[in-house]
Amino acid sequence: MSLVDVSDVSAGLFITGAVFILLIFSLLSLGILRMFQLRYKAGWISFAGAVVSSIVFGFILDRWFM
Repeated sequence: MSLVDVSDVSAGLFITGAVFILLIFSLLSLGILRMFQLRYKAGWISFAGAVVSSIVFGFILDRWFM
């Protein structure tokens, strides 16, 4: 196992990735919580928000950082 050089990662890419990862996984966990609370509509809305956020994240990565 060797060390990984992350000096080529820009601050903008790091912050964008961190924000979207926090957003996507918080929406997923909120959706799971709402499903356990038997609030199915709110759970599916949270899941849909996570899917939309991941699509927007992919689009931003494609346009700004590739």
